[in-house]
Amino acid sequence: MQESVTPKRAVEELVGETTVKKAKQQTRARGLQELDVGITQYLSSHEFKGIQGTIKQRYADFLVNEIDKNDKIIHLVDEGVKLGKSRKEKKMEKRRSDREVFQDKSPEEISEIKSKMKEDNKPKYELSDENKTKILELMTPEELAEIERLFSSGDNMETKTKYDDKQTRGNLHKLLREAFQGKLESVTSPENTIRVALAKNNAGNRRRNPQESINHVDENGVVNYGLGPFKNYLHFTVYKENRETMEVASTIAKYLRITNKSVSYAGTKDRRGVTCQRFSIYKGKVARVSSLNKGLKNTTLGGFAYEDNPIGLGDLSGNVFTIVIRNVKPVDENANLEELVEQSFNVLKNQGFINYFGMQRFGTFSISTHVLGAYLLREDWKGAAELVLAEQDIVLPDSVEARRIWAETKNAALALKKMPRRCSAECAILSVLEKEQLVDDEDYSSQSYFKSIMAIPKNLRSMYVHAYQSYVWNLVVSKRIELFGTTVQEGDLVIVDKSDKEAKSETDAASSADDFPEDVSSDNFVRARPLTKEDIESGKYSIFDVVLPTPGFDILYPQNDKLLTVYQEVMAKDNLDPKSMNRKVRDFSLAGSYRRIMGRPDDLSYNIVKYSDSLAPLVRTDLQILRRNSDKITEDPNFDFESDRVISNDEPEADKVAVVLKMKLGVSSYATMALREFMKADTSRFGELVNVQDD
Repeated sequence: MQESVTPKRAVEELVGETTVKKAKQQTRARGLQELDVGITQYLSSHEFKGIQGTIKQRYADFLVNEIDKNDKIIHLVDEGVKLGKSRKEKKMEKRRSDREVFQDKSPEEISEIKSKMKEDNKPKYELSDENKTKILELMTPEELAEIERLFSSGDNMETKTKYDDKQTRGNLHKLLREAFQGKLESVTSPENTIRVALAKNNAGNRRRNPQESINHVDENGVVNYGLGPFKNYLHFTVYKENRETMEVASTIAKYLRITNKSVSYAGTKDRRGVTCQRFSIYKGKVARVSSLNKGLKNTTLGGFAYEDNPIGLGDLSGNVFTIVIRNVKPVDENANLEELVEQSFNVLKNQGFINYFGMQRFGTFSISTHVLGAYLLREDWKGAAELVLAEQDIVLPDSVEARRIWAETKNAALALKKMPRRCSAECAILSVLEKEQLVDDEDYSSQSYFKSIMAIPKNLRSMYVHAYQSYVWNLVVSKRIELFGTTVQEGDLVIVDKSDKEAKSETDAASSADDFPEDVSSDNFVRARPLTKEDIESGKYSIFDVVLPTPGFDILYPQNDKLLTVYQEVMAKDNLDPKSMNRKVRDFSLAGSYRRIMGRPDDLSYNIVKYSDSLAPLVRTDLQILRRNSDKITEDPNFDFESDRVISNDEPEADKVAVVLKMKLGVSSYATMALREFMKADTSRFGELVNVQDD
């Protein structure tokens, strides 16, 4: 166990005693490593050396398709509804047409053409003899003639006749609208005369049925572009390339001028890849949302549908991953590559993988997010704020100067001016501190630092403390595998008496890898119990049923003393107690959750592909498949996207080898941890292997 704990202690020493300067000096040597976050074990034997290769060389080398609650795989089936030309496009088209008409014409000819156009564009009407007779019963022939002249003059008129009877006035207004096909608008004056003018648009200003204002009906009577009647929530598929889920949601909200809370989704997806997932918008208009396709970068919206309920966090059953590993070679140069890949595949298929929280959980900077989480759980607000603002070797380059200013001057206003807006946590802290008063020792008070921490967006605050829970969990599961392997032990925890599918769903929802909902609420009512000797002898339980808890106040810890000791010793180094996780601040009061210690992919398959060009595409994205097969996809709602996914290459000069790995994973599992077992590779090096190129 000492080997697993030591790297954590090293990081703790770097930032302990709130000595951020020391953190800066000692973390510059390297980025975050697997050992730092408790990832130490493999399932495959020591003799198995594994394979090496490059992932995410192109964005399209990492594809993710969400699986909804009904086990439907989300694909991009269209590029939005066909809206026709916008007003601006029609206006620009008319200008181009006019320029063509006026080309090579004299000023006199142009003037004549414009006059004719103006005459042609005047509102036309057809006044039937029947309607004319009805109107003349209510006004004089001179007044009717004056109304008809409005279509050539564009002026307005007022009757000399007064209409003191309300019913008569109403009948006349209605008659004028009907007789002139809505091309006139009329109002009653204070003197009870009738004022008439050309309507500003063909529809006039008539009162509309509320349903007409929320439903678009075309000339053929089709409602909302075929989606049917308007409902409270507009659902749609978001296809994105190299973009964060939250970034896309925020951009959509900004363009629609709605709050971020109005846009919801089931889970975040990897940025460095191409992903498909469902979004929902409260009271969204399909035409308005679909029109965003013209302005969104590396994003396409499609598959629109109106639904009664929103999509919420956790409303998914998993994800389908298609991962390209390029330039694959055996670590042992004497090994047969194809046999080695088959062996790796069988280990992953039959034994699964250790369900670690992956490196993404702990951030991308030099100092792990779990270290910051420990400060928050200790309620050391100053230490936490200093750590967020600390100088580090691995940070956003454009934040380096702001961090230096803070380290040297502690001037929040100056540092804030240099801090990029995308550093939301840093900006939140500095924005508060610049308004706070310094105390006697020329520092801010603990209350000021607390206010600055609470200004950080809630999802980020949650991420820090949940990362700490994840770190502890990783260390414990490593010790569990080290001591007992994959053999079920007396005292192992399992979820209590529920159907397999229901129990799996609740456990996964309570430990989602993407959205940290495990401690948002403690009312999931997922409970665990220790296995007895009789349970093990019954053969009912396997290693895939065993769970471990993240630290919290509402969970049962393992009955095995060795594992319980790991919780206690690890957290003691951070001056924390696994049995005391309640806090005064609700956001940092953690209930805990259960997470299965093993993961196993479903529908696992692989292809070996040979290629010669290092940047040649080896798989097609959903957008590429859609554009190649649009007619088939329109006709067949069950079109198999995977049938056109892998790009075959028959070039005889192909000298490189890639593996295309496909799998389904539950919401609580990281694809990188499955890849780690498949390749027997250290995932802290994956960042070094990534060489993203624009597609």
